[in-house]
Amino acid sequence: MAYQKLEGLIAAPFTPMLPDGKIDISRIPEYYSLLKSNRVRGAFICGSTGEGVSLTLAEKMEVIEAWGSLTRQDPDFFVMPLLGGTSLEECKSIARFASKAGMDGVSFTAPFYFKPSSAAVLAEICADVAAAVPELPFYYYHIPVLTGVNIPVYDLLQAIDGRVPNFAGVKYTHEDFMDFLSCLRFQNGRYDMLWGRDENMLAALALGAKGSVGSTFNYAAPLYHALISAFHAGQLEAAREWQQKSIDMIRLLGKYGGIATGKAYMRRIGFECGSFRLPVRNMTDADYQRFLQDVEQLGFDAYRSAIPEPVMIEK
Repeated sequence: MAYQKLEGLIAAPFTPMLPDGKIDISRIPEYYSLLKSNRVRGAFICGSTGEGVSLTLAEKMEVIEAWGSLTRQDPDFFVMPLLGGTSLEECKSIARFASKAGMDGVSFTAPFYFKPSSAAVLAEICADVAAAVPELPFYYYHIPVLTGVNIPVYDLLQAIDGRVPNFAGVKYTHEDFMDFLSCLRFQNGRYDMLWGRDENMLAALALGAKGSVGSTFNYAAPLYHALISAFHAGQLEAAREWQQKSIDMIRLLGKYGGIATGKAYMRRIGFECGSFRLPVRNMTDADYQRFLQDVEQLGFDAYRSAIPEPVMIEK
């Protein structure tokens, strides 16, 4: 089964939260408009950035349904949820729901409590989950820094090749460029390899990456459009400069506590997403004020995503 490979920027959206910590589905239509207006090609929902592992099953389904209701009639915008990884039966239930809700594909990460011991076992797990939705493209999500499963993806492709008809590719969030290039070239480029490290995009482009999934595309999509354009125009020094801006921006995530800093960037561009759930640490008000000063030093407004103007409806 052949699938069209994804190109360009696929955002990993945050799940908007209310002050009481409940999910805020009402913000998702605005979120969709934000991504579309900044030339983002799709959304990878309920992943790490979207706090999928911190959502209940019912909440995941609400998020999936909300995105599906907006995008099912938009063939130019690709949406897939992360199913999870610990309960395979639950993953299959979410996958079936996602198919009915109008998702364009599904993604699955390695179980991170009882972990697969080899590529053969991981391939068996993927085959089991993918079989629940044979009509949808199935992507493996490789993120060993969070799952603790660092089985080379090239080994997985060898173990799974020809065995799972709807296995479409991999969201690759790791720094093993040797493995990534081997996967890109596996079976003459048979599988879709989506790059998942925003701070290393230029290196991935040089290896042949076409599509990327990232959290910083939510609030700095123009930066990456400029980076990609410079690379394809052969303007390598300009591309390096844009990549350095990305690195400088991402360094603030580490400085201010990690993944929750992304929601502070969203607040900075004018799109409030609330806080992260525990155990993720959120900024204090004092931290946020210091963060704003650091952001100002980056020249962030020159490449941040723009909030679209509301559409006025004549009565």
